[in-house]
Amino acid sequence: MNITVAKSAGFCFGVKRAVNKVYEQADIKKGPVYTYGPIIHNEEVVKDLADKGVRILEDPYSLTEEQKKQKGTVVIRSHGVARKIYEQLEQAGFRIEDATCPFVLKIHQIVEDFSNDGYEIVIIGNSNHPEVEGIRGWCDPSRTTVIANMEEAEKFQPKSGKKMCIVAQTTFNYKKFQELVEIIQKKGYIRDIRVLNTICNATEERQKEAASLAETSDIMIVIGGRSSSNTQKLYEICKEECANTYYIQTVADLHLEPEGRIDNVGITAGASTPKKIIEEVQKYVRTKL
Repeated sequence: MNITVAKSAGFCFGVKRAVNKVYEQADIKKGPVYTYGPIIHNEEVVKDLADKGVRILEDPYSLTEEQKKQKGTVVIRSHGVARKIYEQLEQAGFRIEDATCPFVLKIHQIVEDFSNDGYEIVIIGNSNHPEVEGIRGWCDPSRTTVIANMEEAEKFQPKSGKKMCIVAQTTFNYKKFQELVEIIQKKGYIRDIRVLNTICNATEERQKEAASLAETSDIMIVIGGRSSSNTQKLYEICKEECANTYYIQTVADLHLEPEGRIDNVGITAGASTPKKIIEEVQKYVRTKL
């Protein structure tokens, strides 16, 4: 039996950079350390950081008296935040360590520039995802729309019909991005449409590799947090190629009951999955099968 782990499985550059920043700040021990929201969508990592004294700050507008008094350092996660969040944290006296992924920072700059130039902004992504919430915070909210699926794309009505800039959440499915852009473009009454594929290279590579691996696997295992957008998309992609696809957070969630001969097992993981968890799953599969 062959067990193949995708080369792109696990922490991407942006996530690894953000997690390392938090551990560095926790080791320095110069006052309280917070992350703005969970640093990544992985419960194991968040729990380990909590054991080191790192706390999660959810809203700079509703600080406790203790937080106002002690202040400390806030690490901005790789998803990034809206401009107003930076301003509020600084006003409250916190020191900011910005671990926003460079690919996300690039989108902030794009939508800010195009918005200032009078363009309507369309973000292809999940409106409830923190990355998308952050992107919206860098452009005019009255001329910004988030589109997540075909139904929303079909119903979409441009606010001006003159100038439009379309960007994507960095972890969005590339194929779906193309499909939604095509629906918007077919509306035909927008004179100037700028389409910028802002899906990061690591995401595209991860998705393509997952699809290829799932296609040749009898069992496909996708590892990642339940709230991880990029992991959910990996699962959708793998499920299309391999009906016997499992979506798990840790090895404890994996209960293999295969029927028939199993020759090839594929394993991939979202950008927030530590190497340790991937290795544990690989070991379990080798022992179980």
